[in-house]
Amino acid sequence: MSDTRKLADTICRDIDAARDELIDLCSRLVAAPSVNPPGRTVDVAEVVSRYLAERGVKPATVAADNEAPNVVGQVSGRTAGRHIVFNAHMDTMEAGDEASWTVPVFKMSQVKERLYGLGMGNMKGALAAMCMATAMMQRHRELWSGQLSMTAVSDEVMFGDRGAVYLLRTRPDLAGDFMISGEGPGFMEFAVAEKGLLWIDIEARGPAGHSSRALPGQTAVMKLAALLARLDAINSLYAKPPAELAGVTGGEGNVGLRVSLNAGNIAAGTVRSQIATKARAEIDIRLPPGITTKEIEQRIRAECAGDPDTTVTVTKVWDANWAGLQNPLVIALGGAAEAVRGRKPSYVVRLPGSDARRWRDLGVPAVCYGPQPTLSAGIDDYANAQDVVDCAKIYARTALALMSR
Repeated sequence: MSDTRKLADTICRDIDAARDELIDLCSRLVAAPSVNPPGRTVDVAEVVSRYLAERGVKPATVAADNEAPNVVGQVSGRTAGRHIVFNAHMDTMEAGDEASWTVPVFKMSQVKERLYGLGMGNMKGALAAMCMATAMMQRHRELWSGQLSMTAVSDEVMFGDRGAVYLLRTRPDLAGDFMISGEGPGFMEFAVAEKGLLWIDIEARGPAGHSSRALPGQTAVMKLAALLARLDAINSLYAKPPAELAGVTGGEGNVGLRVSLNAGNIAAGTVRSQIATKARAEIDIRLPPGITTKEIEQRIRAECAGDPDTTVTVTKVWDANWAGLQNPLVIALGGAAEAVRGRKPSYVVRLPGSDARRWRDLGVPAVCYGPQPTLSAGIDDYANAQDVVDCAKIYARTALALMSR
């Protein structure tokens, strides 16, 4: 058995022994609300900083906004080597209808193997696992070569600029050689790719008047409604992944390889008895590898062609991005997951965006793996305790494997 394998096995045993400590850390993270908006994460940052400091990892704060800081903990091995970055965000989605929760929102509740509480799935479970993996790498730092950076960031949920964007601009040294995001694609699958994003605003205009004067298809609202009905066909488009992702699936229902288009916000008029002169839809489109944002934008503009009273505005855009299946990072994490869990994970396309894209934009290979048990967070958000423990092991084993190459 190689020295790296022996060290990885030792760290995994240490993590098993610290299981209660890890679950307690999850509890403290959940008890620190960090809903975005407004994205106040200072209390979570304090929990992370204290945990790292108590285990010999000196934390640093990098903040564009004191209410939404970013925490960095770095560990250096015995000699120089590859630089591995762990990344997790501290902000969470909203709780939704709190009356529908069967457990407290901001207090972790353990029910058998499930750890409930807002953010456990997305992504305080992964944040805790990365903190522990970093602490264990610090404990054994004389036995490996390289550098590990743990980055806990703000403002990810709303694609804001106070988190990874500000961190990488201020600290370009944190790009590293490889990045592991704790964002789970659901079901303990391994996201080597994630969909692109296209936000488009469409405005239709029409004549004013009393509602009794409305004509078929002539009002702004009906023009927009007809257009949206045609655009709904985009939801039936599936992509063929590029060659370097051959074998990657779309996950449950193959949704990772399907384009999704949703009109998240529609607005028009003020009173029902008047014809609205403007109708507006804010559209969110997610695109799998193999279909570009330019293709879909052109299709939408073609649907609007010939109508001077309809305008299309792109407000946010980026294409699908990924790490190829032969990338050393993908091979290392896939092997680590198999060693810990007894089988290789499924390789999938993650549906929402993540901060992994920020590193990929810099040319750094990045992947997403974490203890999110379903496709997205929601009512009774939870993570499985064993998944959180396993992720801490997998993060550490992956870092060691990459450093040993």
